[in-house]
Amino acid sequence: MLEKSFQEVANNIKNTIINTQFEIMSDANKKLVNLYYNIGKTLEENSNWGNKFIDNVAMELKMSFPNLKGFSVRNLKYMKSFYNEYKDDDEFVQLVAQLPWKHNITLMQKVKDKEICKWYMFKCLEEGWSDSILIYQIDTNLYNRQEKAIKHNNFSMTLKKNSDLANNIMKEPYVFDLIELTEDYKEKELENKMLERLKNVLLELGSGFHLLVINIK
Repeated sequence: MLEKSFQEVANNIKNTIINTQFEIMSDANKKLVNLYYNIGKTLEENSNWGNKFIDNVAMELKMSFPNLKGFSVRNLKYMKSFYNEYKDDDEFVQLVAQLPWKHNITLMQKVKDKEICKWYMFKCLEEGWSDSILIYQIDTNLYNRQEKAIKHNNFSMTLKKNSDLANNIMKEPYVFDLIELTEDYKEKELENKMLERLKNVLLELGSGFHLLVINIK
């Protein structure tokens, strides 16, 4: 009995930790998607700068945040499309914030009808689909295969905690990128400055020290 009682207490603690992790990551995912939406809005509002505008923004971000992977030219273009896709529908904005970024890109690329897109978003939340399952369901035309289900939209907007979709959110690499940017970023910046200082000293010493400069990363 004591053993069973202890296991019960330990399991309750473990479940509390898992639930808290999920809540933290879900909130971080919402903030990430909202960040991308707002960046997309800024890119759209300043698109009059010309064809190279996004390229230049990507270069600037790469210089400022060298460890972040989510701000490539390609991803910035997705952000702009993402904003234009959903800017006129508040319900969409709430839905997309609950889905990982990869799911949102899949839906933008594969589903052009907005009502059908919304239906797939609800189904993702209701069924907890991973991105690969979502792609399969779109490719096999689940929307048209479930004609009766199409007639209603009484889906839950709450994400299942124990699902493939939840696991996707817990492993979202771009979320971790933003979370890890704090002390690590400051240390990397300091490290780069120290290496730069060392290179300059070696160069000033002249002949014989240039090979050492080349080997410094």
